[in-house]
Amino acid sequence: MTARRIAQQPAYVLHHYDWSESSLILETFTRQHGRVALVAKGAKRPSSSLRPVLLPLQPLLLGWGGDAEIRTLKSAEWAGGHVMPTGQALLSGYYANELLMRLLARDDAHPALFDAYAALVHTLALHSGAAGQADVLHAALRAFELLLLRETGHLPALNAQTLTLAPVQAGARYCLVPEGGLRQATDGDGAWLDGAHWLSLHHALQERGSARAPFAAVLAACAALGTARSRLLAQLRGLLHYHCGRSLRTRQMMAELQQLQSAAAALSPLSPLSPLSPSSAPFPADPESE
Repeated sequence: MTARRIAQQPAYVLHHYDWSESSLILETFTRQHGRVALVAKGAKRPSSSLRPVLLPLQPLLLGWGGDAEIRTLKSAEWAGGHVMPTGQALLSGYYANELLMRLLARDDAHPALFDAYAALVHTLALHSGAAGQADVLHAALRAFELLLLRETGHLPALNAQTLTLAPVQAGARYCLVPEGGLRQATDGDGAWLDGAHWLSLHHALQERGSARAPFAAVLAACAALGTARSRLLAQLRGLLHYHCGRSLRTRQMMAELQQLQSAAAALSPLSPLSPLSPSSAPFPADPESE
């Protein structure tokens, strides 16, 4: 049987780990083949042409061969388009990568989700270090989380209550809960959204057209939530935590970074490492922090 060969496949590197003294195992997200594991032989050698290319949050064109669970990388080139995100945008990108690693099975193609991820990475790079980046990162991550949950089958319809199928009404309060879907909020629910907001998100998720159309529409809907976006964050966090099964490492990294910056600020009030407030962080360090 002839081993399958794939060439010039749009992809991103989600994660990598050592395979030997000179080689790496790559977890990649590809447009037509989903999440694919590849061995990059010799990629750790200083002279390797793969070493400067196989970076996270960079659009790549990959080629590989083989029919085993872990295929062999044959070629890799940078597809161009933007520079590496930095700071909060970089952490946000790592967070998105970890969500994809947790929620996607290998060899299960999600071309629409790939396009949404590519649009997210482009947004992170475009607004990296820019004034007002916190609001953009918040909205961009909420948009990606919604699209990820929808594409993986974990997001109920947002225009009707899940158990009763009663239509969502503007002016009424509704909350999204892991085991019950979308339902009418009670006095004991701390996080909820107005029905008009849920309907706006529902219509944005149905957007079609160009490859970036769904992400752009959902991003605009999330940005329009204003202060209600923090309540959406809390509800999506509960849903993601339920389906991921355990805490994300990027949240732990964020908690440690906040502790270091707070300690530095306490030691020196003039330190340039000002602590991150919960409102400035694009995702909470702990799912219970909301």
